[in-house]
Amino acid sequence: MSGPRRNRVTPLGEIIADPARGLVYGNRGCLHDAHGQIRRSHSGRLWIACRLEFKGRRRPLLRPGRYTELFFLDDATALAAGHRPCAECRREDYDRFLEAWPDPFPPGPRAPVINAQLHAERLDEHGTQRHHSNTFDALPDGTFVLREGAPWLVEGTSLRRWTPGGYADAIRRPRGTAVVITPPSLVAVLAGGWRPTAVPFIHKSR
Repeated sequence: MSGPRRNRVTPLGEIIADPARGLVYGNRGCLHDAHGQIRRSHSGRLWIACRLEFKGRRRPLLRPGRYTELFFLDDATALAAGHRPCAECRREDYDRFLEAWPDPFPPGPRAPVINAQLHAERLDEHGTQRHHSNTFDALPDGTFVLREGAPWLVEGTSLRRWTPGGYADAIRRPRGTAVVITPPSLVAVLAGGWRPTAVPFIHKSR
């Protein structure tokens, strides 16, 4: 196979081909065919973000009938695309994520509740990524917003433009209303102070 694989995910949830290395690994089901070509955007409601390395495990990419291995620039990118931390390889992150979840859980397993709510928040009935509105002042660090059709990261007093290889231009955080990419429940988790420890949260350019 020549050129980079199509297995990188943008904050807008798109799956692209790019040679830059992602710092976070994850999946959203089996998306590829027997020839390793991506044929769908997702399969099911379980969208997770994982460690790049865990217990020395190694797996060939794009095996027929198995989940499609995806890569993200950082965890903020994975959250914007609608992925939550994995409950196995990132157990500590996941447990703290449950504590920061904004809504009370009904009796029973919690993961299916989270998966269903995030699925409703990230995609509309046509499979297009949902966006919502909030004031710039109310957005916690790690949130992504849409500016001139491109994803920008909220970090402190600035917005930073996302690229597959890292963050580029920076501008001062505007005032007024933002078009928010990161799903509402995940914005609330960030606002509650949740930060990952198992994977890089925000890519730091060298």
